[in-house]
Amino acid sequence: MATQSIKADDVIKSIADALQYVSYYHPTDFLLAIKQAYKSETHAPARNALLQLLINSKLCAHAHRPICQDTGVTHVFFRMGMDARIQDTGHTGGTRSLQALANQAVAEAYTCAANPLRASMIHGPLGSRINTGNNTPAIVHTELVEGNTLEVLVAAKGGGGDVKARYAMLNPSDSISDWIVNQLPGMGAGWCPPGVLGVGIGGSPEQAMFMAKRSLFAPINMHELRQHEPKNNVDSLRLELFERINALGIGAQGLGGLTTVLDIKIEQAPSHAALLPVAIVPNCAATRFTSFLLTGSGPATFTPPDPALWDDVPDALPMQNGKSVNLNTLTQAQVASWRAGDALMLSGTLLTARDAAHKRLADLLEKNLPLPVDLRNRAIYYTGPVDPVGNEAVGPAGPTTATRMDKFMPALLEKTGLLATIGKAERGATAIAAIKHAKSAYLTAVGGAAYLISKAVRSARVVAFDDLGMEAIYEFEVHNMPVIVAVDALGGTVHRTLPIIPEN
Repeated sequence: MATQSIKADDVIKSIADALQYVSYYHPTDFLLAIKQAYKSETHAPARNALLQLLINSKLCAHAHRPICQDTGVTHVFFRMGMDARIQDTGHTGGTRSLQALANQAVAEAYTCAANPLRASMIHGPLGSRINTGNNTPAIVHTELVEGNTLEVLVAAKGGGGDVKARYAMLNPSDSISDWIVNQLPGMGAGWCPPGVLGVGIGGSPEQAMFMAKRSLFAPINMHELRQHEPKNNVDSLRLELFERINALGIGAQGLGGLTTVLDIKIEQAPSHAALLPVAIVPNCAATRFTSFLLTGSGPATFTPPDPALWDDVPDALPMQNGKSVNLNTLTQAQVASWRAGDALMLSGTLLTARDAAHKRLADLLEKNLPLPVDLRNRAIYYTGPVDPVGNEAVGPAGPTTATRMDKFMPALLEKTGLLATIGKAERGATAIAAIKHAKSAYLTAVGGAAYLISKAVRSARVVAFDDLGMEAIYEFEVHNMPVIVAVDALGGTVHRTLPIIPEN
């Protein structure tokens, strides 16, 4: 086979364009699966969450703005033909590695002026934990294969899905299905279901995890599989897991309902006779990936989905989505009247804070030092927004997983007069006990509906810890921001993945 040259600049441009493309376009098969889940859903909170995901998808596709504020860590899977060569004539230091080309593409895509993406990568994980500023480096996997082309799969994987990854070394006689199903309640809803669950079986421990993640990028075809008899053990296990997991009733955003997983994907590999490695990795409601083939004829091009896919999706939530709440006049008595499951529309002044800001606030409280912001009778929203463009007050600003802030809740509620917190997914026992003791409330917004939520933000400014970038404390002025009461002042909860909290 003849050797084929592929320009380094074509690799960079193709990956950068792919990252921009997937930031605002859902894969068509994923969108159709969400639409089917919405049509079949009968549980009102889950149905409302699915509608928000669909509206958000439509808005992002139209505006070319990110589906989720967590614009992901870039994963690039290269399958490079042995007879393909990278031509890097414009680079004086010699031919750059595939890692270097991917890093350059990520930097260009995430700092694009027209659609900036949030930088979430940090270096020095055991020390300084400083944001790299441009979301580099990419996570690169390279496979050398026969041929003279370069096949590339690009994915932007959010932290909410990866943090819920699970691995076990089972005994060969153990039930894979039982182990996987038993993991789901403990995974909670921080991975923003419904989504696809990837499963890796066999190989070595690291192979199993790799296969679980890679399997996520196969087409969704569970609807077809369910119409026919399974052809092999993989099909049988996919069907069994699909039925058993959805029967758990976790549902969209953990709010209950019919659909927790849209599909189950499985890859397997030969392994040692004494081993049965099993790994699972979920894909969230902000599913983002695409693939392309470079043959030496230029960079890849990406065709937008058919706009008709969103014709039956409304442009906005109905105004009767919930009871109106004025955050500027919020009282403890008002908060105490809310009950788990109530839908609210928030208007007024809202503060934001995530992990790093919470740590600083906790340190100040421990030292009896004044806080940079007054939290009395206020609400905190757990978000790290994307930078705004044009006339936006803020870029996509969806919720982050609340449980990471649980350990800070007792001190914040007891010492500051904070009335409410807003995030995504369930809370743990420590936070629920603190909320009940303080007679406050925890509200959830829909993870994966970041651009829709940002439409409720009329103004935004940094008020503390500006050195933290997207983790700084912002002050938002919001109008009709949709949320659900997830934990009320009595300790009542709406999520289906929670431990029972004993009375005290």
